[in-house]
Amino acid sequence: MFIGEYTHTVDENNRFSLPAKFRKELGKRVVVTRGKDRCLSLYPTKTWSRISEEVGKLGHVGSDERYARFTFSGASLVEIDSIGRILIPEFLREFADLKNSIVITGVHDRVEIWNAGSWQAYRKKLESEYA
Repeated sequence: MFIGEYTHTVDENNRFSLPAKFRKELGKRVVVTRGKDRCLSLYPTKTWSRISEEVGKLGHVGSDERYARFTFSGASLVEIDSIGRILIPEFLREFADLKNSIVITGVHDRVEIWNAGSWQAYRKKLESEYA
């Protein structure tokens, strides 16, 4: 299970380190894709396989197909290097507007990667709804 919120910086080679607490559960390779609210969702490969099976059961019609198209067409399998850094494909960095400062959050079975400003605005909205 992934929990917590961590602020990190994107380096000059467009890499960033994943929190040490997440690395063991994520493994050496992960699937990253477009998420809701302009963040990226990062999944361990086992979790991604389970999601793929569930989406396959939904069929190929209606709004479920649009979600599958959005999520799977934007997915990439990426490696985590020996010191815990990850390089996100450019089209996904552009989608989430990942520049210098990012926030990495744990959300149960996935990790989300946010533009720091977007996360702060979204978190304030959540706090006003739930606090």
